[in-house]
Amino acid sequence: MSAAEIERSIIKKYRKQIWCPFVKSVKQYGLIREGDKIAVCISGGKDSFLLAKCMQEICAHGEYSFGLQFIVMDPGYSPANRKLIEENAEILGVPVRIFESDIFAAVDSVNGGSPCYLCARMRRGYLYEFAKQCGCNKIALGHHFDDMVETALLSMFYGAEIKTMLPILDSTSHPGMQLIRPLYAVREEDIVAWAKHNCLTFLNCACRFTERVAGKEEESKRREMKALIAYIKQFNPEADKNVFRSMHNVNLDGTLGWRRGGKLTFFLDADKDGEEG
Repeated sequence: MSAAEIERSIIKKYRKQIWCPFVKSVKQYGLIREGDKIAVCISGGKDSFLLAKCMQEICAHGEYSFGLQFIVMDPGYSPANRKLIEENAEILGVPVRIFESDIFAAVDSVNGGSPCYLCARMRRGYLYEFAKQCGCNKIALGHHFDDMVETALLSMFYGAEIKTMLPILDSTSHPGMQLIRPLYAVREEDIVAWAKHNCLTFLNCACRFTERVAGKEEESKRREMKALIAYIKQFNPEADKNVFRSMHNVNLDGTLGWRRGGKLTFFLDADKDGEEG
């Protein structure tokens, strides 16, 4: 498949499954503004490469005038994994800028805690910093519908709170920078189908720590959520959609407590203060 054929598959064959949900999220959440310069962060996986192609398309034919950079952080990939990323970028027609870091080595040397969580935090910081050096005001990540739903369930079952990934987020460590997730409403199964249709092979997790340690905590918990959703969908096919919708429809009249700006409010206290509870 040529880059042009792969691009057409997004607009034509997967228009309903990928292109329309992508465009809807961009508009609904105000992810792209006139004059933005956005760094599309490519990890080497199917999600981030699809995001790169969608962003190229909307930049070329959309209603906004904005700039793009496609950045790849090499946190210590094996030569074979880095080569695969470079080959896919060439096949897809994505002009990547690669920079290096020592994240894998740093995470591998830390005892205790979640290596996946630490790696994600460190990656985010490096990406913000490099994007800023490139003159960008936003970074775009490839998180999708399934990530959002699984995160909401993980937060409830393991974090004892109701929250999920937001489609747009201000950086607290890099003022003036924002994170956006344009694939917010695109399902993972459709991304997999798109990759298979175009005979594309991408990286999964290339971390040498997780290659060595089976059943890593973060991924095992996400697998639990995937299995739970699949089980419930046998009885309610709309289950995952309803979790997604519920994150847009929190009923404070039926909520015992909520936190905003670090302040926790109990529903009885809200009534005393004259707020709607």
